[in-house]
Amino acid sequence: MKRIGRAALLLTAAVGLVMGDLPASLPDFGVPRAEAAQQEWTWIASDQKYGKFYSPSNVQVKSQVNGVATCISAWIKTSYTPGGAQEVIENYNIKASIPDPRLLSYSLARVDVYPQERKVVYIQENFYDEAGKVIWSKVYEPPKEYEVNSQSYEEDYYVAIVDHIFYHGEKAMKEAPDRWKQLWVSTGAGGVVTESMADMSTMRLAGNDLIYWEWQETKNKDGEFLEVKHMKKALNYEQGTEKIVKGDIWTPAAGWQQMETDGRYASITKESPAYHGLERLRAIVKGYQYWLNRYRTNLPQTANAKKDEKTSK
Repeated sequence: MKRIGRAALLLTAAVGLVMGDLPASLPDFGVPRAEAAQQEWTWIASDQKYGKFYSPSNVQVKSQVNGVATCISAWIKTSYTPGGAQEVIENYNIKASIPDPRLLSYSLARVDVYPQERKVVYIQENFYDEAGKVIWSKVYEPPKEYEVNSQSYEEDYYVAIVDHIFYHGEKAMKEAPDRWKQLWVSTGAGGVVTESMADMSTMRLAGNDLIYWEWQETKNKDGEFLEVKHMKKALNYEQGTEKIVKGDIWTPAAGWQQMETDGRYASITKESPAYHGLERLRAIVKGYQYWLNRYRTNLPQTANAKKDEKTSK
């Protein structure tokens, strides 16, 4: 939805694409070229436009706090079909550099990953032709960052890189049939139905706040979409208050627009449909302590290393 220059919807792992070694003309990303030239790319996912890969041998912890990685450096690779190349050229506005999408074969990027914030930050990105010649390159100053959620193009890369370091099950949660937890359903006048769901893969605890992304759909009695909201929320589960950190809203007339938020917490009343969601989220906090604290830096190491009974089943 918001990722400029790449696919916007969830990608499905379909047909793998075969890629060669890094070209001899590889720019210096801070990793010795001899080592980089020998590395192998591990396939992550692909669709009709893009193939996604990362280099396990070059995933490195750049910083840590109390033994918990807080910044992870990695290389990622994207291969392009003609349709994918056309899309990325248009969105990057680089037609002057790559006039023919058939010239664009793949790209390499140096990224930093921040697990506590679910962010992927691009340091440098380079596009190549089939022969391994650089046809467009950019060092991002400041670095270009994306927060990872269900609509992020970077989600597949984030999951693979973080799992490579932590082994906490990001991929398993991403693909879990119960990744989305229904919070509440409300039926209004004229048969209008609103349903809210919480994304377990994005959940984490920060003090007394549960941070997560929520997907809310409103449909008429015929099942036609009237409104969709995708919101990052902070829920004080003890006090029963919440705020929208940021989000996007879709309507048939306006399409996707950024939501306006005031940054204030609001009480969830017992009379509101959202109160059922509050009770559900309180139960999640109680039952999924390991998952919600998986990258906390202010917990004893034993707490980060030990899975609770629910997660291990």
